[in-house]
Amino acid sequence: MALPVKNNTITDVPGIKVGQSEDERSRTGVTVILPDERAVCAVDVRGGGPGTRETDALAAHTLVDAVDAVVLSGGSSYGLAAVDGVAAVLGARGQGFGLVERPGVPKSPVVPGAILYDLANGGDKDWGEEPPYRDLGKQALANVSTEVSVGRFGAGYGAMAGSRQGGIGSASITSRDGFTLGAIVGVNSFGSVMMPGTDVFWAWPWEMEGEFGGQRPPAGWSAEPEDWGDAKLNPGARENTTIACIATDAALAPAQAQRLAIMAQDGFARAIRPVHTPFDGDVVFALCTGRKPLGDAAELTLARLGSLAADCLARAIARGVFEASKA
Repeated sequence: MALPVKNNTITDVPGIKVGQSEDERSRTGVTVILPDERAVCAVDVRGGGPGTRETDALAAHTLVDAVDAVVLSGGSSYGLAAVDGVAAVLGARGQGFGLVERPGVPKSPVVPGAILYDLANGGDKDWGEEPPYRDLGKQALANVSTEVSVGRFGAGYGAMAGSRQGGIGSASITSRDGFTLGAIVGVNSFGSVMMPGTDVFWAWPWEMEGEFGGQRPPAGWSAEPEDWGDAKLNPGARENTTIACIATDAALAPAQAQRLAIMAQDGFARAIRPVHTPFDGDVVFALCTGRKPLGDAAELTLARLGSLAADCLARAIARGVFEASKA
């Protein structure tokens, strides 16, 4: 039987740490996912208005097959600068991809990132020519540990989930044969995470141990096809996004990691309605530390892991909004 792991966060995956930073004045923040060693990574992008960096380098046919970190940030396009801060620090440490091993030639850290739009969600964004994101990226990297705060933290600090407060969510699970998966997500969706007219999360069927309140649908409740409940009333292009990273200790090739990311993205559909709209920039990274081989039935195991990853991501979405609502 699959069960949540000790901390119920992505850092339950061995070899994964997370760091977060916030700017209270600007009402924004950054989340960094840092593997202990360079790790295979893939990405799946489905929203109509994504904002990303280095995602083309993650294709299975490209030269570089591992990354040094993954960055999730608020700030829309400004937030991509958080990756600059992380890459600068990692490069100064001598980490990264080295095509030419020669004194005086630095390695190139491979740090993919994705952003969500929190510019219209309050806070003082009058930063002129000095947006805070490069420094926030460096601060988040300096804060990495196995402890993960959920709710109004990191990239989810200024997020809105439909018309409700969004946030950073995380969850983990272990399969019956000992694979560990974890998810971390910044929820800033156009769609609603709640069933219309209730305080019940769409993700309630996958909840484990009351992690987001334990509410269940009232008897006889049914969904109206076009009732989106707490979805945002006036969405704008690129103004909404849910960005996430799935991690596992399974040893996956780049193409297998891509399949994991594709399957994990279905967790969005289990937790948010509507999702993958023209107004969203939904992105899921899949990060693989490679500590546990898939075994003989590799593709069947991968299918199981993808299904668990989607469930785990749905739980992380609900948990992030639930904890943010208590702030």
